Formats: sequence, structure tokens, C-alpha cells
Amino acid sequence: MTRFLQLIFVAVLLSTTLSGCFPVVAGGAAAGGLMAADRRTSGAYIDDEAIEWKASDAISKTLRDKIHVNVTSYNRNMLLTGEAADEGSKQQAESIGKEITNVRNVTNELVIGAPSSLGDRSNDALITSKVKAAFLTENKFPANYVKVVTEAGTVFLMGMVTRQEADDAVEIARGISGVQKVVKVFEYVVVESK
Repeated sequence: MTRFLQLIFVAVLLSTTLSGCFPVVAGGAAAGGLMAADRRTSGAYIDDEAIEWKASDAISKTLRDKIHVNVTSYNRNMLLTGEAADEGSKQQAESIGKEITNVRNVTNELVIGAPSSLGDRSNDALITSKVKAAFLTENKFPANYVKVVTEAGTVFLMGMVTRQEADDAVEIARGISGVQKVVKVFEYVVVESK
């Protein structure tokens, strides 16, 4: 059993490390399948991928060792998480994010402090995996409607969801061991019943 858990841990770690490469590795067909099961338009989905790449690159090149940043975009709404060396670096990262083409909004959740350790990041990746798995197990909404980002035990939930889906997602995430806090970064939609 220990060997099995180690393999899961490595798979989770690699998946979070390589997540930015997914469309390149998996190809257009798989990316197209993901877009088809998403509330975002295909244009927004593609824009989100570009926003994440461009913002990460621009922030890292400008601030270098003053920041450890994770950029997540959903329907052109950007979330910044990680650590900044000081308030000026935090604000500069947000300013850079706002300048990226097609960004509608920036939610800056960077904290002031030293960069997180590999162990902390691995723990966050494990929490994210557990939350996503719980979404599938509970089956209260399509799991791909909610994007999960974990930083220092805080779970950020993004997506285009109904109020009920948001409440369900928060309730599920709060029940996962290791979750310190849940932050909603949702865009709310109204879905007409059929």
C-alpha cells in the first residue's frame, strides 16, 4: 500500500508541474474535448491558457527572485497566488497582470513572505487532488465547472457556476482534511431549467 501511495504522490506532483504543458502534450483533440465540457466559450478557454502563460512569464521576468507566483485564469478572470517579497512586488505583479491582453479582472491573493517550500507545494497539490476527487464522488455538479487552486492550505474555487453549485463546491472543499480556508472567486450564472 505504501508503494501505491508513493506512486499517487509522484503522479500528483508531476501533474501539477506539467499542467501548463497539457495542451501541447495532449494535442488539440484532448483540449477540444475539455472545451466541449466547459461553460466557457472556446475563445475564452484559449484566452485563459494564453493569459496564464503570458502573465507568468512577464511577472517572473520582471520580479525574478522577489516573487513566487501562480497565475490561474478562468473566463478571463485572473487569480494570483503565491508569495511576494514585499507589498511593492505584490502590487507590481497585479499591475503586470492587468496589462495582459483580454484580462477582465485580477484577484490578487499573493501573500508577503518567503517562497513556499517544495513540501508545502506538494501538500497543496495533494489537497487540490482530494478536492477534485470529492467533487467527482459527491457528483452534485459537473466537476469541470470548478477550477481548484490551493496555496498554503487555502483553497481557491473559480468557475462559472450557479449559486447552488458554488455552495455545494464550498461545502465539499471545507470537508477535506488539510483545508484551512476556502475562498470563492466565482462568476455566477443563471441556468434555465429544461
